[in-house]
Amino acid sequence: MCGAFFDADSARKQLAAFEEKTNDPNFWSDQAQAQATLQQRKLVEDRVNAEASLDRKVGDVETYITLVQEESNDAERTTLLEGLAKELESTDVYLSDLETKTLLAGETDHMNAILTVKPGAGGTESQDWAEMLLRMYLRWAEQKGFRATVLESTPGDEAGIKSATVQIGGENAYGLLSGESGVHRLVRISPFDQAARRHTSFASAFVIPEIDDRIEIVVKPEDLRVDTYRAGGKGGQNVNKVETAIRITHLPSGIVVQCQAERSQHKNRELAMKLLRSHLYERELEKRREALHKLDASKPEISFGSQIRSYTLQPYQLIKDHRTKVERGDVQKVLDGDLDVFIRAYLLFRRDRL
Repeated sequence: MCGAFFDADSARKQLAAFEEKTNDPNFWSDQAQAQATLQQRKLVEDRVNAEASLDRKVGDVETYITLVQEESNDAERTTLLEGLAKELESTDVYLSDLETKTLLAGETDHMNAILTVKPGAGGTESQDWAEMLLRMYLRWAEQKGFRATVLESTPGDEAGIKSATVQIGGENAYGLLSGESGVHRLVRISPFDQAARRHTSFASAFVIPEIDDRIEIVVKPEDLRVDTYRAGGKGGQNVNKVETAIRITHLPSGIVVQCQAERSQHKNRELAMKLLRSHLYERELEKRREALHKLDASKPEISFGSQIRSYTLQPYQLIKDHRTKVERGDVQKVLDGDLDVFIRAYLLFRRDRL
C-alpha cells in the first residue's frame, strides 16, 4: 500500500545498514558525522513505521466493512457505519500527511527555518498587516508543536511592526514554510481610517533554512562589523539598560542581521552569527539556482501585482493563493494559523513544476 509513496523494501535495507553503522565501536569518534547518521536513520525509521501504520489503518477499514456487511441489526449497523466513517477520515488525514512528507525531499527541507516579515508601502496600515502576518505564522508553529523564537522585532511608528525575524524549529520546518516566501496582500476596512474606507496593504515573508554546523560557511572576522545596542520592548532588568542586542554587518555582501532575543550579549552574538551563516548559505543556493534556471535575481516589489496570496476581509471574505489557485472562505481560521491546505497545495505545485 505504501509503495505508492516510497519503496518500503529499500527503506528496510537502509535501516539494516544504519543499524550496522551505529553498532560500530568507533561510531562516536566523529560526533558530527554520528549525529548526521542518526538523523538519517530516523528519517528511514519513519518511512518503515509509516508502512506498518498505514497497513494497520487499512486493516481496520476492511474489518469495519466486513462487520457492516455481516450485521443485520439496523441500530448496530448504523453504529458500525459511523465508526467506518471516522476510520476513513482518519486514514485520509494520515495519507495526506504522509504524502506531504514525501514532498519534502529537498536538500534543506528537513532543516529549521528562519522567517523574516516586513511591511510594504502604506505606513501604519502595512505595518499592522505585517504584525498580523507574523502572528499567523507564530500560531501555525504553535499548532504544529514547533519551537518559535523571535530573534528581532522592530515596532511600527503607531502600530504593527517594521520588521521581525523568527527562528522556527521543528521537523521539516523549512520545507513546509518555503512556499510562504513572497508578497501577501490584505484588503479590509481600515481600523485606522475614521471614514471606515477599504484599504489594500502589503507585507512580505522571506524564509531561509537555518543551516547546521555540518555545512561549512567560511566567515572571515575582518569581513564583519559588529555593533551593540540596547534592546527594545519588554524584558528583564538588562533590557533598555545594557547593550545586549547585536547587529552584524557582512561587509562583502551587505547582509545585516540583528538579534535581541537573549539577555546575554554573547548568546545574541551566537544567534546572529547563525542567522548570518544561513543568509550566506541561501545566497549561495540562489546563485546555483540562477545559473541553472537563469532566474531573475531581483526580489518582487512589495506592492500590487507581485503578491503570492490575497487575504480579502471586505467586501467579502476569501483567501486565494495566486500560484496554486487554492481558496478558503474561513479567513479568521487561516489568520489563526490554519495554513496546512495552502502549504500542501504549494508542495504539490512545486513537485509538478520540477
